[in-house]
Amino acid sequence: MPDVGSATRHRVWVTFLVTPPLAVMAVFVVYPILSAFSYAFFSWHGLSREAFVGLENFVDLFTKPHYAQPIMRAFGHNLIVLAALLVVQNGGGFLLAWFLYREPFGFRFHRVAVFLPVILSSVIVAFLWKLLLHPNFGAVNGALNAAGLGNLALPWLGDSRTALAALIFANAWHWIGFPTLVFLAGMQRIPREVLESAELDGASQIQVLRRIVWPLAAPSATVTFTLLFIGAFNWFELPYLMTGLEGSPFGSTDVLGLVFYRLAFGNQSASVQDFGHGSALATLLFLFMAAVATAATIRLRRREIAL
Repeated sequence: MPDVGSATRHRVWVTFLVTPPLAVMAVFVVYPILSAFSYAFFSWHGLSREAFVGLENFVDLFTKPHYAQPIMRAFGHNLIVLAALLVVQNGGGFLLAWFLYREPFGFRFHRVAVFLPVILSSVIVAFLWKLLLHPNFGAVNGALNAAGLGNLALPWLGDSRTALAALIFANAWHWIGFPTLVFLAGMQRIPREVLESAELDGASQIQVLRRIVWPLAAPSATVTFTLLFIGAFNWFELPYLMTGLEGSPFGSTDVLGLVFYRLAFGNQSASVQDFGHGSALATLLFLFMAAVATAATIRLRRREIAL
């Protein structure tokens, strides 16, 4: 017969271990999310909540031009960031993982070097890349001038044609180590006998990557894509630190995170707080991210099974 007293002690011990983190999550995650949802259904005057307005704040975001125009522009920028990082960050991470999986000379050092930028704070990364991209004494323009390519030297963060691309590149440099290690972990689960057999059969490196490594590393792709999608639509720190709250120059680096902050807490030119419309935007963004991330995960999991 099972020991009833032992089972009870086990349940009490599990409850004791689980309760503190659940309480922290409830206070610092669940409650703020529910509060933001409730704020979206009221009108606000500064910090004072006023009348219940139902869905009016949500409707305003799409019908009033001074709300709709910056939101749609920022949404387009977030989509560009997602597509670019999918290629540069996740694609580059996959290729770097394959390079490290082949264990080249000094591969242990390379693993540490690739992951090192990930542990840096966004403040450090933003300050570093603002220095590197400085139009007058930055290392990027200095290298171009030294190589005789001075005509390519640009004010990277001050030109609306290059500012968003510069931010994307800085973000990819910061985070490429994460998908690299995730893909590397997935590749290390592949039996080496499978790869050796394919190479003995005359398969090229590209064929091995496409036909064997990529399908077997599909779970890693699911993880990295889902986190990349969430990160791309949560993008705030790097644009804010490198180009400012207005998404300068001329809104070319504006993203939804910056729009939300300006709506809810104001900006340099207008410090008017609008918690109602800001919370409505945050609610829509949360629901959009949750729905797409869930659908993408289910779709990619089915793809893993099919492969």
